[in-house]
Amino acid sequence: MSPPDLVLAFHGTEKPAGQQLARRVVLAVAAALPQVKVHLGWADVLTPTLTQTLSAVGPAVVVPCFLASGYHVTSDLPAAVQASGGRARLTPSLGAAPEAVLAARLAEAGGPGDAVVLAAAGSKRETANRQAADAAARLAREIGRPVRPAFVTAAAPSPAEVVAALRAAGYRRVAIASFLLAPGVFHDRLPERRRRPGVRADRGSPAGDRHDRRSIPAGGGRRRRSDLGGRRPARRHRLTPNNMAMARW
Repeated sequence: MSPPDLVLAFHGTEKPAGQQLARRVVLAVAAALPQVKVHLGWADVLTPTLTQTLSAVGPAVVVPCFLASGYHVTSDLPAAVQASGGRARLTPSLGAAPEAVLAARLAEAGGPGDAVVLAAAGSKRETANRQAADAAARLAREIGRPVRPAFVTAAAPSPAEVVAALRAAGYRRVAIASFLLAPGVFHDRLPERRRRPGVRADRGSPAGDRHDRRSIPAGGGRRRRSDLGGRRPARRHRLTPNNMAMARW
């Protein structure tokens, strides 16, 4: 019996770098699972939409490539599965615990400074914002520094507000860590918030498809190996949050 197809659902962005990253991830997962057909479906902005992708394949497993369970994960993706005929099964979002990756990116960008702002996209779904806050708490334990969550849109506080609060509390060197998987509009807003007198920023390179960091099982971590074609591949594809930015305020 053939394993179900695997569909990686990314948010979607008009930024070519973000699109290219998603396609590289799909190719890498396909190489790691040669017995499984791997497809790309977009949750927003681009085509083919997830509904279109699922309508063109048979039974499938859909992995939401999101760090937190916001509106797209809890509403749009289940609706897309139903609209395509309901033959696909949806795993939880990637989520997991990327604190080791975040710590490594901070080190590459010049170190965590005295405190860190973990900048997430933000959501009207409080569950998603709590997941970002949980990630900030885990990162704080990993690096031994205060880490505060912040949100680019849809929730408060903003990265600029958290930086100001940390400075007011006596933390002179503040690092901003991007809790985003790929380049896009939200990622672009982070440097815009730092362009002000007295700000010196050292920005790391995008790292959303690095292979030497956090491991993301192709089945979302909840599928049996036999469901996706038997044995575990020797090398699993690894995803990391897209970027670390070090700002000295």
